[in-house]
Amino acid sequence: MATCAAGSGNAGRTPWHSLPPAEERLRMNERFRALVYGTVFAVVVGWVLYIGQDILVPIVFSVLVMYVIIGSARFLARLPVIGPALPVYVHYGLSTLAILVALLLLGWLTMDSVDALVAQAPHYQAQLVGLVQRGGLLFGVQSDPSWESIRQYVLAQVNLQTLATTSLRWVVAILASLSVVGLYVVFLMIERGNVDAKLARLSPDPAQNARIRQVMTDINGRIGAYLALKTLLSVLLGLATWVILALFGVELAVFWALVVGLLNYVPYIGSVLGVALPVAFALLQFGDLKPVLALTAALGVVQFLNGNLLDPYLMGNSLNLSPFVILVSLTVWSALWGIPGAFLAVPITACIVMILAEFSGSRPIAVLLSQKGEV
Repeated sequence: MATCAAGSGNAGRTPWHSLPPAEERLRMNERFRALVYGTVFAVVVGWVLYIGQDILVPIVFSVLVMYVIIGSARFLARLPVIGPALPVYVHYGLSTLAILVALLLLGWLTMDSVDALVAQAPHYQAQLVGLVQRGGLLFGVQSDPSWESIRQYVLAQVNLQTLATTSLRWVVAILASLSVVGLYVVFLMIERGNVDAKLARLSPDPAQNARIRQVMTDINGRIGAYLALKTLLSVLLGLATWVILALFGVELAVFWALVVGLLNYVPYIGSVLGVALPVAFALLQFGDLKPVLALTAALGVVQFLNGNLLDPYLMGNSLNLSPFVILVSLTVWSALWGIPGAFLAVPITACIVMILAEFSGSRPIAVLLSQKGEV
């Protein structure tokens, strides 16, 4: 009976290989059209993202900062004594003020560190020449006259003072972007109270509005939790890095700790750069491999503990992204938006996957991009 029922249930369906030639060609044409339209749409979107990066990057950063503010406000609301005593708008006001002050301190610290780097550039350049000379002697390169010409070539190619001055101009541009981000954040927080009313008017269908609101709530919850935990881990990593650099006597320890903390937002590559950059600077400062090797080991242990113990324990895979997809998204968004794209790759890709999962036509794509196929 069950077999007969199954057979009768499938009787009305015609397998694609049994379709008449005309219907089969029609279905293939539809799939081909969908492929062409999807490819053209992806190319156009990529082109718009690339040429509009100066406008879009500050907006996306502002939205992510807003998520951090909302998470901080909810944390304040859960505090035993202060939370219930303060109204909700005070929670958001204090959180917004704290983030803006943090951005200002970030800008001031970066400017101060770059100024110090410019002032010490001749010393670091002399150390670089000494390192190159010792490296040449180690590999049996004669010091005169050919080695002198090599040293002169290195000096001509690597001028640290010019590099530091260029970095200063780059930092000024970053500070200008931070000011724009801060302004956007203030207005986003002001407009936040009207979001529910706007969502309610998106569609005359209450069920559709409820679905949109549910998607927004899901995105807000998961992205907010990811950013909050990632920020906590970045602060802890920065503090540990600062302690190690200070113990080794590395100059600009606070600045490098800040850089390492920020690089923690960049998957995979951030951990490597978080060790390589302070170590390279320490090599220029000390001019000796022994303390630098010890520093490399210490920073490597901290990065290992963060990446293999703390991060998996606190976060797991809260965004449900495949590691390969994370790596590809890092490459794509870095190609589109440069360094900012590396920081934004994971949150943006997670948002895209969550949106794709809500539509039957794009849900298979979300399944492929997820870690275990559960969306």
